Amino acid sequence: MKKTIKYLKRSGLLVLFPVMIITACGQSNADKQKDTPTDNEQADSGFVHIFDGKTLDGWEGDSAYWRVEDGMLIGERKASDKPLERNTFIIWKGGEPADFELTLMYKISPEGNSGINYRSDPVASIPNALKGYQADIDGKNKYTGQNYEERKRTTLAYRGQAVEVPDDEQGESKNNAWTTVIVKDTLGDLDKLKSSIKEADWNECRIVAKGNRLQHYVNGILMSDVVDNDTKNRKMSGSIGVQIHVGPPMQVAFKDIKLKTL
Repeated sequence: MKKTIKYLKRSGLLVLFPVMIITACGQSNADKQKDTPTDNEQADSGFVHIFDGKTLDGWEGDSAYWRVEDGMLIGERKASDKPLERNTFIIWKGGEPADFELTLMYKISPEGNSGINYRSDPVASIPNALKGYQADIDGKNKYTGQNYEERKRTTLAYRGQAVEVPDDEQGESKNNAWTTVIVKDTLGDLDKLKSSIKEADWNECRIVAKGNRLQHYVNGILMSDVVDNDTKNRKMSGSIGVQIHVGPPMQVAFKDIKLKTL
């Protein structure tokens, strides 16, 4: 009885009737459980699910490589499949957001190479292809978290870099990186950043695109930070999509894909 009274005082409740004790105990048990946000809670937070976990409705890609299974969006190239000639995407058709936050969970096989494209454009001459900013993902965590611009300026920021891309028409891609990028700061010890990314397990990726600033987080840790002042080449809105990269057989899985416009 003393424990109950102490708990109720801490909760700011007055013990007037026995039913209030039962209610408080019920709240205590619920607090111990891991809650799943309701649709209303998601709406209140501003995030909406853009993948329903059941179908590919609202997404467009090659069904030979993309499927839905157990609530996951899975991209896979099997050993028995014909090797890919180029990277292939499944693209969200629900809009071309400008300023937003995108969060999702991903898991990738050890030999896998993938990415999350945003503010991107379809490639007119190639089906299921995008060009634009990409939050890189790979199974060996060599590139995960960096900002790589697919089919455009290539690497804008390696993992652990805060950079500025100047408004300089002399820039070019050399050794798979944009030459005029200015590194303004570092985001932490590179070994520690890498060790915070789980191999062959679920990780959370969060992309924040606001104005000309692009931030990539993995498991809550900022991995790259780009301020893009390159008015000729930057993109301020565009498509979202996820990728299967050319190379060895691989699998990547995504779930809980949520978008909030800013």
